[in-house]
Amino acid sequence: MTSEKVAAKADAQFFFDLNKSPLFIKNPKNLINVAGQKQLNTLHNVSLLDIFLSRGNIIEPHYHQNATELIYCISGSVNVSILNPLSKQIMNFTLTPGQIVNIPQGWWHYIVTLQDHTHLLAIFDAPNPEVILGSDILKFTPASIIAQTYGVDENLWKQAVTPIQPSTFIDSRNSSRTFNHTFHPYQLSSGTHIFPPHPYPW
Repeated sequence: MTSEKVAAKADAQFFFDLNKSPLFIKNPKNLINVAGQKQLNTLHNVSLLDIFLSRGNIIEPHYHQNATELIYCISGSVNVSILNPLSKQIMNFTLTPGQIVNIPQGWWHYIVTLQDHTHLLAIFDAPNPEVILGSDILKFTPASIIAQTYGVDENLWKQAVTPIQPSTFIDSRNSSRTFNHTFHPYQLSSGTHIFPPHPYPW
C-alpha cells in the first residue's frame, strides 16, 4: 500500500505518544519504548525503539531477522558489539552523542552502557521488526541438544543456564533481580518476538 493510500484511510493516525508505549521495563532508569506500524498505522517501512539505560546495563545479545537497525546516541555512551558473520570477528564501536552505528539485518549484536543517563534511538527499516534473543536461545534449547552438539556436560549446562530469565532484554552482572520485568510481545514462535500492538492486550 502506498503512503498516499495509507494517509487516506479513515482511521489514519499521524500522532502517537511514545512515552506511553513500553516494550520492556527493567526499572525507571532502564527501559525501552516502541513505535511501529501497530502503534502508528501511517508508518510504512520504518519503526523505532526509544531506549534509556544506566551504566553497566547490557542490552542482551540478539538479532533482528527482518530488519536492519540504525542506532543513534542522543546522550551518554555505549559500546555496540556486532558479530560479522563473514569474517567471524566481533566489531566494537563506542558511541557518544551524535554518533551512529548501522547493524545489518540478521547480524548478532549487543550493547554495553558506559555512562548513566544514556539515551538511544534504534531505527529499523521494517514496520514491526522481529527479534530473537540470546536469553531465549539459551533457555529454550534443550540441554540434551547442547550436550550432544557441543560435547558439554548436560547437567553442568543446566546449572549454568538456570539463572537466565527468558526475554531478558536489559540486565547487568550486578543485578539483584529484585525488579519485575515488564514485557508484552507477540509470541510468533519459541524465541521469536514481534514488537507489541497498541493498545496493549493486558
